[in-house]
Formats: sequence, structure tokens, C-alpha cells
Amino acid sequence: MATDTGSNSQRKLLAVAASIIAVLLLVIVILLVNRNKTVNANQDLTTQLDEAEQLKAELEKEYYEALSELEEMRGSNEELNALIEKQQAELKASKTQIEGLLSNKNELARARREINNLTTKVQEYVAEIEKLRQENEELVAQTEELSSENQTLSTNLNQQRDSTRRLVSAREALLSEKEQLEATRRRLAKKVNIASVVQVESLDVEGQKVRNNGKFASRRSAKNVEQIQICFETTANQVAEPGTEVFLIRIINPNGETLAIDNLGSGTFQNNADLQTVRFTKMAEVSYENDVNDICTIWAPGQAFQEGVYNIEIYNKGYLAGSTQLELR
Repeated sequence: MATDTGSNSQRKLLAVAASIIAVLLLVIVILLVNRNKTVNANQDLTTQLDEAEQLKAELEKEYYEALSELEEMRGSNEELNALIEKQQAELKASKTQIEGLLSNKNELARARREINNLTTKVQEYVAEIEKLRQENEELVAQTEELSSENQTLSTNLNQQRDSTRRLVSAREALLSEKEQLEATRRRLAKKVNIASVVQVESLDVEGQKVRNNGKFASRRSAKNVEQIQICFETTANQVAEPGTEVFLIRIINPNGETLAIDNLGSGTFQNNADLQTVRFTKMAEVSYENDVNDICTIWAPGQAFQEGVYNIEIYNKGYLAGSTQLELR
């Protein structure tokens, strides 16, 4: 009996010991698993830290290289320099954004994409500046060409102006000479014209009344006068050209008015003595051969004549060729 009791106790101790060993093994396994997880986590963290540092170094490199490249493209063009400063400010803003992503381990992939985008953006900036620089160089070349053309045009214009001034001066001299010649010609023509005036003499004027037999009777009483007869004799003038000579007759009433009726041949002419336009009563024409001619004409207005002194003037070529008076009582 005693032996069986001891065996049971021994078996119980072995079972407890086995349980304890199993628990210890389980704890050891758990500790080993946790240790491996910790090691892996540390390794992952280390990897992430290494990647973040690498990306940060890459960011710094790309950023400062971009700044340097843009800075080298500065020049004297204010517009391009302003564009470069704007692009540098945009790069700085992008760098600050990427640095914020690098501080978060979950944003490392996005940070890498943004760094790649930064490189692309720099290339676009450089291409834009190169394009603007080329356009600016072309504009400068065009400006220089236009300036050269403008200089040539300015020189040609100055030469043209000088030539025009010379031509104007020569034209003014010719005009002055022409005016002098014209004035001389007019003076000579006037002298010739005056010299060619056919003077009249034996100027006889009388009031007349028509008798029942159709003949005319001389009258002095205004109430009996129906018409005025003007007779005159042309003088010989060798200067006048042979041909038709026109004599304009003015009958001026006692009131100083020229008797004129357009339907009876009245009109106007220029008195060359004073260049005034005056009325004439009627016109008489004669075929003139530089010798003496007798001319008579009638003024019968069909109106009553008033009392007083009438002045009769005869003009040839615009100049007074003879005059007389008629008094009607």
C-alpha cells in the first residue's frame, strides 16, 4: 500500500513538473515571437528612416541644383529675371511641402512622387525660360534690324527733306519770277490794251419822237421824247487788231442810274480803269479796219424819260472811249 501511495505522489509531481515545463516553453515561444516582431519592427523602422533620409538628401540635391540652374539663367532682361524669381519661389514652396511629407512615414511614397514631379517641373521651367530667352533674342534682333531700317529711312527722309526744300526754294524762285513776268506781262498787256482802244469823236446824242409818217423828229422836252439816238465816229488806230469792235454805251439818267433793260441787250462789264463791274445800256458792233467808221444806234425803252441831264459814255475794251451829255427839259 505504501508503495502505491508513493508512486501516485511521484506521478503527480511529474505531471505538475510537465505542466510547468509546458507553460515555460509556451512563455519562451511567446517571448521569441514577440522578440522577432520587435526586431522586424525595428528593422522596418530603420528601413523607413533610412529611406526618409535618402529622400531628404535627394530633395536637397534636386532643390539646390534647380536653384543654381535657374540662377545661371539670369540676365539683363527684367521680365526673365522676374519669371526666374517666381519659379524659385514656387520651388521653395514645393520643397516645404515635400519636407512635410517626409516627416510622416506613411507619406514617403507620395514624397518620392513629389520629388520626381519637382524634377519635371524644373525641366519645364528651364524650357520655358529658354523659349522666352530665344524669343527675346529674336525680338532684340528684329529691334536692331528695325532700328537700322529706321536709321536708313531717317537718313533717306532727311535727304528727301533737303531735296524737297531745294525744290520748294527753286519753285518759289520760279513762282516769284513767274509772278514778276506775269505782272510785267499784265502791265504791257494793259498798255497794249489801252493803246488799242478805239476812241470815238463827233459824239452826237439827241432825243427823238416818231412822227405819224414814221420819221423821227428831234425833241428837247422830256415828255415828248420816245427814244434817244446816239451817233459817233470811230478814230483810226493802227494798234488795234482789224475785226469786229464792240462799243458799250451807258446812258446815265439824272439820278445817276444807268438805264438798262436786259431784254433790250443791256448787261454788265468790267471797267478796266478801276476794275469795277458796271451796267451798260446797250452794245454796238462795227467791222473795224483801223479807219474811221460812223455808227448810230437807238435806245427806245418804251418808257417815259424824266427831265434833267443825261450822261452818255461809250466804252471800248473796258475803257472809256468818249462821252457827252444830253439835257431834256
